[in-house]
Amino acid sequence: PPTPPPPPPTIEPKHMSSDLRPSQVVQELEKHIVGQNDAKRAVAIAMRNRWRRRQLPEHLRKEVTPRNVLLVGPTGCGKTEVARRMAMMNDAPFIKVEATKFT
Repeated sequence: PPTPPPPPPTIEPKHMSSDLRPSQVVQELEKHIVGQNDAKRAVAIAMRNRWRRRQLPEHLRKEVTPRNVLLVGPTGCGKTEVARRMAMMNDAPFIKVEATKFT
C-alpha cells in the first residue's frame, strides 16, 4: 500500500520577547507584506509597547493606554493582513470588525 503524505508543517507563533526590537518585527512583516512601511513600523512599535505593558506590575497595567490598535485605510490596502500577522507574532487573539457597518 502507498504511504500517506507527510502532514503539513505547523507554523509556530513567534512570541514577543524582550530582545525582539521593532526593527526585527518590521523585518518579519517584510516577509509577508509588500509596501505599507509606515503601517509596519507603527505596528512594530505597538507590539513592543504591548510587551512593555505586560512587564508592569498588575496594578499599573490598566493605567497605561492605549491598549488597542485601530487600523484605518481604504479597501484592499492590507489592514487585515497586517493585523493578522501582528496577532500571530504576538500569540494574541485576532478580531476583525467592520466599522462602516456601525457608522
